[in-house]
Amino acid sequence: MLDEVHHSGRFVRLTVLMKPLVLCVALAMGALAQSQNGQSTENPKYEKKHGRSAGGEVGSGAGDIGRGAAKGAGHAAMGAGKGAVDLVTLHPINAAASVGKGAGEAGKDVGVGTVKGTAKIGKGIGKGLKKLF
Repeated sequence: MLDEVHHSGRFVRLTVLMKPLVLCVALAMGALAQSQNGQSTENPKYEKKHGRSAGGEVGSGAGDIGRGAAKGAGHAAMGAGKGAVDLVTLHPINAAASVGKGAGEAGKDVGVGTVKGTAKIGKGIGKGLKKLF
């Protein structure tokens, strides 16, 4: 029965028509892939990445200042806590070193956050003024 299906006129016509159709689709896909790899048809002016808005810069700067202050407070508290533990366990030299280290790290964190935040706020203000004028 399978031989009868293969030799029927309808099946032979479908296979004869399908081979060229599959070949055309394969060639079209290959040509499409080659044309897209070579060069982009988009206008390069639209590929430019847009930066943050003036308000976004100011907000990001304020966030950096707050993040630096929070990180600094955390390091100060950690140093004070470790210093208190060292003092209770009768290690006064280690206590002073822990408090000093915590204060130093806190100062660094607050300073870095403030500088980064202030720079971003200044950039945002500059963008805002540029837009006005």
